Amino acid sequence: MRYPILHQYLAGLVQRADASSSLWLDSSGRAQGRFFNCMMTSVFQPVRSLDSGSLLACEGLARGVSAEDEGLSLWRLLEHAASDDESVALDRLCRMLHAINFFRQAESAHADLHLNVHGRLLSAVSTNHGHAFRRILDALELPLARVVLQLPATVPQQTWLLGYVADNYRRNGFRFAVNVATADEGLALVARVRPDIVRIDARGAGNGQDGAALVRLINAASDAGGKVLFHHAERPETLTALHAVADGAAAVPLVQGYALDQPRAVLPPLGQAAARIAA
Repeated sequence: MRYPILHQYLAGLVQRADASSSLWLDSSGRAQGRFFNCMMTSVFQPVRSLDSGSLLACEGLARGVSAEDEGLSLWRLLEHAASDDESVALDRLCRMLHAINFFRQAESAHADLHLNVHGRLLSAVSTNHGHAFRRILDALELPLARVVLQLPATVPQQTWLLGYVADNYRRNGFRFAVNVATADEGLALVARVRPDIVRIDARGAGNGQDGAALVRLINAASDAGGKVLFHHAERPETLTALHAVADGAAAVPLVQGYALDQPRAVLPPLGQAAARIAA
C-alpha cells in the first residue's frame, strides 16, 4: 500500500461532520474540513505538457462542499473578511486537505501537487515559511519533493520578501513557483530567485504579449532548471497561440486551463492525455 501512514490517519477520521470535528471523510472517502461555518473540500485541475498533453501535476483548489465538484471558491468568500491569523489557519487547512485528498488517490503516483500560498502569509508568517506544512507531510510520510508551493504575485517592493520566503521553502525541501504578469518580470525573477516554475497567464500569448519575450522566458527558465506554466488557457485559440510560441522555444512549457480540464475531485486516470491539446 502506498503511504500507509496516510491511510492509517484516514482510517481514524470520523465518517461525517460533527461539531467537534475539523476534518472528516465523506461517503466517497474524500476528506472535508471546516473553517468557522464553512465546510470545504478539494478539487484538482491538471497541469499538462503542452506538446503531448500528458499529466504532470495537479493544482489543488479549495471549494465549498456542494453536490457538484465545482463548488464556490472559499477564498473569494473569506479573503476580505478574515484576519491575518485566520488567513494563515485557512491556508494551512486547505494545504493539508489538498495533500490528503491528492496522495490518497492511486492516480497521484506520477504527478506533482501544486498548492497556492495566500498573499497574506508572506507577511503574516515571520520566519521559517513552510516549516509547519513540512511537519504535517513528514508526519504522514508524504513526499515533499512532489509538492510545489505557488507564491502569489508581488509588486517590485516585495521582491526581497519573495526571495526570503522562497529561500525558506527551498530550505524546508519544497519546490516553488512564482506568478508573473509579463515575460520581463519572469526573466528578472528567474535571474534573482531561480524558481522551479514560472506561472504566467496564457491569455496574454495571443493578446499583445511579446511572443519573442515569452520564448526567451521559456528558454531562460529551462536553462535554470525550471519550467514555464501557462495558466488560464480557457479557449482553443489560446492553445493555438501557445503552440506558436512554443514552436520557437528550446523547451516545452506546461499548460493549465478550462480549454483542457475542469477542476475535479477525482484525478484523471494514469496515462490519460488531454483530448484538445493539439494546435
